[in-house]
Amino acid sequence: MIITGTDQHEAWRRRVMPPIERVRPGVWSVPVPIPNSPLRYTLSYLFLDDAGVLLVDPGWDSDAGRAAITAGLGAAGASLEDVIGVVVTHVHPDHHGMSGWLRERTGAWIGMHPAEAATLPARSWRDRGRSPATDRDWLLRHGAPESEVDELVMPEERVEELMGMAEPDRAIEDGDLLPLARHELRAIWTPGHTPGHLCLHEAGAGVLLTGDHLLPRISPNIGVHAITDGNPLGAYLDSLELVAKFGTDEALPAHEYRFRGLDARAADLVRHHDERGAEIMRAIDTLGSPTGWAIAAAITWSRGWDALQGMLRRLALAETLAHLEHLSVLGTVRATADSPVRWHTTRG
Repeated sequence: MIITGTDQHEAWRRRVMPPIERVRPGVWSVPVPIPNSPLRYTLSYLFLDDAGVLLVDPGWDSDAGRAAITAGLGAAGASLEDVIGVVVTHVHPDHHGMSGWLRERTGAWIGMHPAEAATLPARSWRDRGRSPATDRDWLLRHGAPESEVDELVMPEERVEELMGMAEPDRAIEDGDLLPLARHELRAIWTPGHTPGHLCLHEAGAGVLLTGDHLLPRISPNIGVHAITDGNPLGAYLDSLELVAKFGTDEALPAHEYRFRGLDARAADLVRHHDERGAEIMRAIDTLGSPTGWAIAAAITWSRGWDALQGMLRRLALAETLAHLEHLSVLGTVRATADSPVRWHTTRG
């Protein structure tokens, strides 16, 4: 992997905000701060076009975020009133949070993949009958200790905040060209981190906007949650194989810094998940008949399990369950029908 966003990388190393940059003619990178997050910022992208500006991943909604987007547009020679459309790679608040405010201010349309729209909290919680109580039951079912569940369950006030996230005006399907005159920007459906995650490819410019699908330094969280269906890790690995075909393009990620070597980075992530699966298999053999929580506590985390508290432990559990689900699909582990659910290997 070759770092191409050298100023971004230096800013990351120094723990400061990176600069606003023109990365291609008519394409700008704008950092938008994320409050109280180790990720620090989201890299939003502006595509200047004849009719106005298409904005990708506007970022976390805050006064500082609104100021950052306004400054980025100004540096590109545009203004808020020029924004005609907003595309979100996925609906996490550090990407989609400011979309509603931009639509209110500018009248811009909001686009996302239909599978992503289905995960909006107003749909995935209300339409599926989710609540903090059912969330608590899900955590206990996967072995979370009663003494820790109150720290892990989604607070009702936070759920209510997320209910107001903006609904899309447009569905963007795999392979769709976005409505631009100067750019041939094509949507690439890359499920895994979320069900409807999108990457965006501009072949003529030699760039792939990777969202959270492929980052230069960290592996995105691939998790099974209370509202998750299917095998997200399997989908993610398939999506990595797809993106590896764009190996000659420059990656424009939503966090950290630009780089080249998409194929090499994808191979690194596949290897990471293979190694993680093997570690989980060893943990099951050692523990005997463990819950997902017990497995998560027994495997390696960059900060160590003891350093993970609250929602970080919940994310670790979700990632562990995603691996277990994938291993179950492969036929190497099986789950019991007990509550809490327990896991066994199928070998031997």
